[in-house]
Amino acid sequence: MLKKFLIERCSWILLFLFMQLLLLFIAYIDSSIPIMSVVYIVFLSIIIFVIFLAIRYNKETPFYKSLEEWESGLDLSGISEATKPFEKIVEKSITDQTERQAQLNNDNRMALEQERDDLLPWIHEVKTPLTAMHLMIERLEDEKMRTQLTYEWLRIHLLLDQQLHQKRISFIENDLHVEKVSLEPLIFKEIKDLQSWCMQKGIGFDVDLGVDEVLTDDKWLAFIMRQLLTNAVKYSEASDITIRSRMENDHAILQVQDFGRGINAKDLPRIFDKGFTSTTHLDQAATGMGLYLAKKAAKSLLIQIKVKSAPDAGTTFTMVFPKPNEFVKLTSM
Repeated sequence: MLKKFLIERCSWILLFLFMQLLLLFIAYIDSSIPIMSVVYIVFLSIIIFVIFLAIRYNKETPFYKSLEEWESGLDLSGISEATKPFEKIVEKSITDQTERQAQLNNDNRMALEQERDDLLPWIHEVKTPLTAMHLMIERLEDEKMRTQLTYEWLRIHLLLDQQLHQKRISFIENDLHVEKVSLEPLIFKEIKDLQSWCMQKGIGFDVDLGVDEVLTDDKWLAFIMRQLLTNAVKYSEASDITIRSRMENDHAILQVQDFGRGINAKDLPRIFDKGFTSTTHLDQAATGMGLYLAKKAAKSLLIQIKVKSAPDAGTTFTMVFPKPNEFVKLTSM
């Protein structure tokens, strides 16, 4: 900060030095002016000026130091109170802009909440005829037709579910209820929902749960599992999907492994990006939102999602659950 202060006052310092040099020059060329007296005056002036700079540094820099250390946001409590006219201009500008930003954020949040409130009832309304449609499909005697219609029904159901959670995820902190969740019924329910699709593709499941209970939110964990299983089924064919859980370094680990097409190395770092779809497996129906939402929900639950994959060697998604004492952070959100 001292260097910045001196640079800011550079013109004043140069003017002062120029005046002292000018005074010495005049005393040098004018023999009637005692040169030693002038040197003494210049020496005293420099000492007084240095003391003056030190005092002004301590008085002028606290406000700007607080600005430099301030983490940009809507909280202005970390900024020192302005005492000088120019500081007050800066403070007023920052305060006005912050208030406008806070109001804009509030307006956007209200608009988002309104959009969510408008869309969620519609999604729930659509689910009612979908349920009825599913019951009607199950009554069909033509096995081939029933399988095809069930698959198309499932696609619509999953897309609606994804849209529902996409609207909810912005407010996930208000929707979390952390408790001990049994993995077996949760996983088997998700497998059952995908049953018709798996039968069509000849896919089975190998489930081995060394750990059956984890601390998390059951609704959002089910959503994350749904996205990982859907992704595994989508890119597998006539093979098993393995689901394993275990304890490792006091962390519960849950793995979903498929033996399908795998993911290209250049795509691997981007699979959790919003809207990203594979560059090698073109799927016109893919939205690129499933894994993005799964990662976002997992972050709110303090769950780490890791992925290993290679083309034609399958993909393994690993969820690392937090230690129980780490949920203090989650419950204090």
